Amino acid sequence: MFKFFSDSFDNFKKKVSNTASALVGSVVGSVSDEEEFSEFVLEDMEDLLISADLGVNYSAELVDNLRNQDRIKPSDVKNYLKNEFEKVLNDAGSNRLHYQDDELNIYFIAGVNGVGKTTLIGKLAYKFKNEGKKVLIAAGDTFRAAAEEQLDIWSKRAGADIVRRDKADPASVVYEAIQKAKNENYDILLVDTAGRLQNKYNLMEELSKIKSVIDKNAAENLKECMLVLDANTGQNGLQQAKVFAEAIDLTSVALTKLDGSAKGAIVLAVAKEMKLPVKLVGVGEKMEDLRDFNSDEFIQALFE
Repeated sequence: MFKFFSDSFDNFKKKVSNTASALVGSVVGSVSDEEEFSEFVLEDMEDLLISADLGVNYSAELVDNLRNQDRIKPSDVKNYLKNEFEKVLNDAGSNRLHYQDDELNIYFIAGVNGVGKTTLIGKLAYKFKNEGKKVLIAAGDTFRAAAEEQLDIWSKRAGADIVRRDKADPASVVYEAIQKAKNENYDILLVDTAGRLQNKYNLMEELSKIKSVIDKNAAENLKECMLVLDANTGQNGLQQAKVFAEAIDLTSVALTKLDGSAKGAIVLAVAKEMKLPVKLVGVGEKMEDLRDFNSDEFIQALFE
């Protein structure tokens, strides 16, 4: 498996520091001087976890585990949270992007408009190109001219090829891209899709139709159905994941704009409720600011 990213751990730690402060620092600080878990302390802890965007259900579960037990003390909360978070991320599955040498690898990229989906596709194409891969992009968001134009610009910057048919049926564009990718021996096909949640039914129909085209023509080549979430959306990201999961069989999540966000706990909320691993994270504006997500590194950055 190729290695994309060289961002140092110290740099990554700085970029998740706001999340670490909101999710770990505030909670540990609120109980550190207590000898026992009173109901008042537990309720305060639950409120802090919820406000850090861990989610109501998961926050309540973590706090309920501390009620009516005497094994874990307030001074143990940091280790308790660390162990629980590690378990949730491990249970969600591997963080490694699925890739197979010597065959076409298709990545179906979904997400609502505005989360940075097009930018992520451009950066991902750039990273694959830097690894010597032959990359094709399918511009499947055909009804939003700005999306196609932006994707075209990103493809040129990345050195990738693109299949673009303005106003055409998205499924037909993806079909054409699959045939081109197979006939011309591409290593990678990145499929962009629409993200218009205003009409949920139309969105679901369109995504399902594209997925059907892939399943019929290249099912064995589909490596990821990846949902792109903006780290700043917090719990709204979890709702988006539920909507998209109705239309396509999601396999993973890419998290954009993690740098500076205090809502990175969405990583844990999605892993807990949806059993979806995060595989890519965006941590800046530059072409190189996309990196593999490593759950061990993420936990270390939160708790160090």
